[in-house]
Amino acid sequence: MKQETQPTEPVKIRLTDVKEAPGEAIAVPPVVRSDDEWKLRLSPEQYKVARSHGTEAPFCGVFHDNHKTGLYTCVGCGLPLFRSDTKFESGTGWPSFFAPVAEENVGHTIDRSFGMVREEVHCARCHTHLGHVFPDGPAPSGKRFCINSAALDFQERGTTGPQTVYFGAGCFWGVEEAFGQVKGVVSTEVGYAGGHTRNPSYKDVCYKDTGHAEVVKVVFDPAVLPFEKLLETFWKIHDPTQHNRQGPDVGSQYRSAIFFTTPAQEAAARASIAALEKSGRLTDPIATQVDYAGPYFKAEEYHQKYAEKHGGGFCHAPRS
Repeated sequence: MKQETQPTEPVKIRLTDVKEAPGEAIAVPPVVRSDDEWKLRLSPEQYKVARSHGTEAPFCGVFHDNHKTGLYTCVGCGLPLFRSDTKFESGTGWPSFFAPVAEENVGHTIDRSFGMVREEVHCARCHTHLGHVFPDGPAPSGKRFCINSAALDFQERGTTGPQTVYFGAGCFWGVEEAFGQVKGVVSTEVGYAGGHTRNPSYKDVCYKDTGHAEVVKVVFDPAVLPFEKLLETFWKIHDPTQHNRQGPDVGSQYRSAIFFTTPAQEAAARASIAALEKSGRLTDPIATQVDYAGPYFKAEEYHQKYAEKHGGGFCHAPRS
């Protein structure tokens, strides 16, 4: 198994908008997860490829013959990596691309395994192993990025309908109540996300080291409620400068968090954070975690629509 030393300093990447266009380079923290969290997030095949530098069998990956248009993202952190308009049929049995979305998003290292010298490529943010790049691709680059399907997720272009995002903003009772009142929100549900333990209970999340946050699963209609408008509600109902707490509720389970499900959601979230910090409305830096959504576990029925069942009211003080 090949091991890499992941960076601890911020890395520069380019995110993409709803039209898959890369934006300006920004500095973000590297994504570093425990082995337990990687194993929870990834299937055995994905883990073998992404974290252990394995290679899937040719012509077996789900994307080797994918002809849909859209954006290929990192399975580990959701970073945009390749667009479908740079994909070509190489005949090798693995998805092949002649260029990444942005040079900053793909890292390169020398791979000397198996008695060969090859150029390995990985996600610049979370160091997910992607595959290798070879100098035998088509114009205009002349390169062939030979990528494992197991290292990729795919966002099909032109997809319409409801989207999902997971918000952590303290005790999920009041947070669900707030989002449930927003026009354009289709449904809400409370649960746990962002940790390394499968099927945690409320007691586990409160008293054990599960790594999970209390979150609200928000399903919304972007045709009625743009994601940027949904973020405005998120900032209003809690103090995003508090670290691992919200008012009297203390612990990492109460952390401020946005677990995005699309590249455009991440771009909007980070742009919103930058604008809010620049506005001067806050005296302290924003502590909100922005991360690719992993496994989500529905909370016990007792917690669902709690404020609605018991008379409403926030269990923590929202920001004025």
